Amino acid sequence: MKKLLFCLSSRLSNRPSKFRVTHFRLYCDHPHSSLSRRPGPLAYYKSLVNQGKLKHDAYQEKVAFQLDNLLGRLDQYEKDMEEYHANLAKWEESRENERRRLLMNEAKAKQQGDASASVNKRRNFFQKWMSRLSRTDNIEPGVGKWVSYLNRERKLDSLVGRRPIAPPAPKGLYIYGNVGSGKTMLMDMFYSATEGIVQHRRRLHFHEAMLQIHDLMHKVWKGQEMEKSLQSSISNWVMNLPFDTRIKEWIVEEERYKQEMKMKNILPAVADKFLADRQGHQRGASILCFDEIQTVDVFAIVALSGIVSRLLSTGTVLVATSNRAPRDLNQDGMQKEIFEEFLARLEEHSENILIGSEIDYRRHIAQSSIDQRTYFWPLDSTKIEEFENMWNNIVGQSGGSVTSQTLPVMFGRTLEVSESCNGVARFTFEYLCGQPIGAADYIAIAKTYHTVFISDIPVMSMRIRDKARRFITLIDELYNHHCCLYCSAAASVDDLFQGTEEGTLFDLESFQFETEIEGSKLRRDVLAEGTVSSEGSTTGIISLLSGQEEMFAFQRAVSRLIEMQTSFYLEGVRNIHPYFQEKQTDPHMNITSTIP
Repeated sequence: MKKLLFCLSSRLSNRPSKFRVTHFRLYCDHPHSSLSRRPGPLAYYKSLVNQGKLKHDAYQEKVAFQLDNLLGRLDQYEKDMEEYHANLAKWEESRENERRRLLMNEAKAKQQGDASASVNKRRNFFQKWMSRLSRTDNIEPGVGKWVSYLNRERKLDSLVGRRPIAPPAPKGLYIYGNVGSGKTMLMDMFYSATEGIVQHRRRLHFHEAMLQIHDLMHKVWKGQEMEKSLQSSISNWVMNLPFDTRIKEWIVEEERYKQEMKMKNILPAVADKFLADRQGHQRGASILCFDEIQTVDVFAIVALSGIVSRLLSTGTVLVATSNRAPRDLNQDGMQKEIFEEFLARLEEHSENILIGSEIDYRRHIAQSSIDQRTYFWPLDSTKIEEFENMWNNIVGQSGGSVTSQTLPVMFGRTLEVSESCNGVARFTFEYLCGQPIGAADYIAIAKTYHTVFISDIPVMSMRIRDKARRFITLIDELYNHHCCLYCSAAASVDDLFQGTEEGTLFDLESFQFETEIEGSKLRRDVLAEGTVSSEGSTTGIISLLSGQEEMFAFQRAVSRLIEMQTSFYLEGVRNIHPYFQEKQTDPHMNITSTIP
């Protein structure tokens, strides 16, 4: 097999299209560039090969070809989906108007019935008692309300017609293969090329996606979205209707019941908000690029199955990467029935394609490109002094003073950063990995600081397996946000996860990607019931993962730590990291790079 190598001395910063290739990742500085069309994945891949920046790899070219074919089908699909959403909006408006008309007719009939009943002043006690029972049944939920709802829906189907059918979506791609084989690079090439073609598109890493699912579930369970919807759809028109208070209460209960029916299955409700724009007016096609799909526990299987299945069934095109083939994702057999339904949906809407290379190309890059000192080991006096000197040097270049900072984190939490200065921060391994924090905290750090120092990293063993899991998640997020990382460690990168005399890292439980505070209720519910509910016990989180799956995580962390030391990676920090992207909009901000 031919080896893929990069020309490390070349810079891409002057390219008109503003693409950045950092080993296996493609970036675009300005997502709203005036360019009408990006080069397709295959054309861009071949151009890099022709320029000598990549060396040809048959597996990668095959994936680029498949992605290019998918890209070619999106133009027409976007137009078809725009037409579909226009028809859907008209249908929904017509159905809602007709539904309210039916509701008003029912309300008038009830009002007239009440008026007729009040004329008869000689009703006996038994008749009055039966009338009260009838009135109570009208405003309380139950079997009668369910039948009333179904009858109204059937009438609407006959009056307005069935919901418009979405056009068939082109099949997406599920790309799987070994660590460092180029999966993420190719997916990012495709994602960048969809700009200007597809309006609604998102690129998410597994950790970030799961955190957003948690957040959306909290909002739905708290009833925030439903209450807002009720306020806007009920109070604005019901209160001014020409009916007495009891009939208005009946209308409100009917409206509330309709909302409850829509929210009954929480996962589709969350999925419907997952890709919609902030205004909630989606038009056209939607693309979800999902990096590193995993099924680390029951919650991941149930949540991903529900969310992804809903998105696929409503026309979203999925391009995903993973270390495993779809059927190998759930080797522990958790929630087998739900998982099988998920596999069937994936098979229907996406094609599986293997990148069969056994080579971790990051190592080949590193062999000829590591010329920066960002990883200091072992923890002797000489290396510790070099690490401290580097910190002082970087802080000096930043032009500020070291202060403490409080970072906002998802779910209303905060994280204290004791040493930070103009996009540079310093932590100990124990502070970041020795306490119950997780991906939400690491994402906040990675977005805020372009350069992160971590000191006193030990060799990982069974004794500190929880810390090892957190460290892997931390590296994932620093890498995904393209941070510059300086480390002082007890061993080389290759020996960091080899274990000690106290035990090796093998066949462990899964590492947690969020804190007990962030997701305890949600995850407990799923683990206890195998479904998503608002009730649940108060027991702790128990995650399940095979030793082989965790070894994938270790290998990925090692591979990324190696890449993060290369000059080519470091060159991209100033162009790619969110800190510098935000500062570019401020002409008075000095953004002189502190990356050596």
